Formats: sequence, structure tokens, C-alpha cells
Amino acid sequence: MAKIRVSYEYTEAEDKSIRLGLFLIATGIVSLFILGFCWLNPALQDLQGKAANCTVVSVQQVGELFECTFTCGADCKGTALYPCLQIYVNNSESDARALLHQDEHELLANPKCSYIPPCKRENQKNTENVKLWQVYWEDEVGSQPFTCYFNQHLRPDDVLLRRTHDESVLLHCFLWPVVTFLVGVLIVVLTICAKSLAVKAEAIKKRKHS
Repeated sequence: MAKIRVSYEYTEAEDKSIRLGLFLIATGIVSLFILGFCWLNPALQDLQGKAANCTVVSVQQVGELFECTFTCGADCKGTALYPCLQIYVNNSESDARALLHQDEHELLANPKCSYIPPCKRENQKNTENVKLWQVYWEDEVGSQPFTCYFNQHLRPDDVLLRRTHDESVLLHCFLWPVVTFLVGVLIVVLTICAKSLAVKAEAIKKRKHS
């Protein structure tokens, strides 16, 4: 009885499907490393800050002016000035005075001040925005405790009003690369299985006709 031979060569469509699957697998692995290095590590450092109870100690403008950059169109931008507002608080973690900042970005942009207003062309508007923020902390918050975030090792003299990142960033760092990787694996496995079933069906058909 002659030996039945069937073709195991992949069609052009099957070859493209496997290449797509391998590309998605590689993309998932690479993106996991990239997100882990560029996004997850800063997020973990940010989340290390402990939640604490803060109370306002003093609110004052120190008389120093800082520059900010405003935009007024696609090709229009310039610099303006805003006064420096300092809000000092006591936090329950260290029981020491610390300077309050809105978040990590503002702390890095201006470590001397507690508030960076939305930059306007007119200096007066910037001053008014800072004054409104000062009144809010003096009159609305006053001595009421509020939640702040404190990191004894990275910034012992500063506290943040809110974190730049939250726990959801950890989910996204792992979820999408893993989903991409699994989709790639699924495409490759299904393509190989479909080819294997087609080869077996072809072999059975040839046996019946032999």
C-alpha cells in the first residue's frame, strides 16, 4: 500500500497569522519591560508615601515671585510671574512641620512653593489665583485635619496633597502587556491547531479515495 503524503506547508494566510501572533508575543514581553522600567518604578516610589493626617500650621506669601509659562495659541507663548504661597502643616507620621505641595509634579517644578497657579498672561490674574488658594486654606480648611501623603526617606520636609499615581497604574502596567502576550499565543496556537486538523482531514480524505 502506497504511503499517503500530505502537505504540512503553511499557506500565505496561515504564515501571516503566525507572524502576527509572534509579533504580539514579542510586543507584550517588550512592553512589559518598558512599562516596568519607565512607569511602574516611579509609580511604586510615589505609592510608598504613607497616608497621614495633616493640619495647617501657617499660610503665607513670602514675597518672592516665580516665573511660569503661558500659552495663547499654537505659536504664542511667554512667561509671567506668580507669588510664592507657602502652606506649612504638621503631619501625624513625623509630628514635624512640612511644606505642603499639590502633587509630585508641582513639588519637582517648584519645591519652594505650595501652589503653582494656571499660568495666565497677566501677572495680576496669577496673583489673584494664588490669593484665592490662600483664602481657601486659611478660611475653609483652617485647623481641620485632612489627608496628606508623606515619605520620610525621599522627602522628609515635604508632604503631598494627592498622589500622582494610584493603585490602578499597577494594574495597567501588567494587564495590557499580558493581554497582548496571551492574544499572540492564542493566535499562534489556533493557527497551528487549525493546520494540524486540516492535514489530518486531508489524510483521511486521501485514504478513503485510495
